[in-house]
Amino acid sequence: MTGHTNFHSTAVVWLKVGLPLLALAILSTLFLVSRTIDPADAIPFAEVGVEDRIREPRLTNPTWAGVTDDGAALTIAASEVRPDQGNGTNAKAKALVADLNPPDGSSARLVADRGVFDLANNAFIAEGDATITTSTGYELQSESITAALDRTSLVSDTAVAGHGPVGTLTAGAMELSQTNDGSGTYVLVLKNGVKLIYNPSGQ
Repeated sequence: MTGHTNFHSTAVVWLKVGLPLLALAILSTLFLVSRTIDPADAIPFAEVGVEDRIREPRLTNPTWAGVTDDGAALTIAASEVRPDQGNGTNAKAKALVADLNPPDGSSARLVADRGVFDLANNAFIAEGDATITTSTGYELQSESITAALDRTSLVSDTAVAGHGPVGTLTAGAMELSQTNDGSGTYVLVLKNGVKLIYNPSGQ
């Protein structure tokens, strides 16, 4: 038993010394074989993107908010807005979303693929599958819808199609605005060859 005990004690002593030395040797080997970092391998800045921003300035994800003369809250957001190089008072927008909240408690949302801010006329023109959705249950699509920036007015002079509380409908033009009777209410008017397919479910 004495020999076995001496062997066990000797082995423990050697392991206490040998294992740390082995660990140091492994670490030294890792540092020796590791590749030297070359600063030239760093990812360069996207010079093309910077030059493009300088040549064509733009705003990314801008939001504009204000109140119209008749008291409606108007918020417009876009994925990108850039100046119109051909017209200094215009700006072009992509992925346009406009929320209109008149003081009577109603609301309307306009969504379009693109749009043009016409600052000289206090308006913006939504184009490309423009869709207007109202809190009264209407959802209408048009190729172009013009919205005023200084008052509650959404106008489409091109054909509209969609559905409302009483069924599907089409029309040659559309206008959402405040009434002139002083009541402070807002109405959606469809005109120029209105066709309605009655459906109580509105689908």
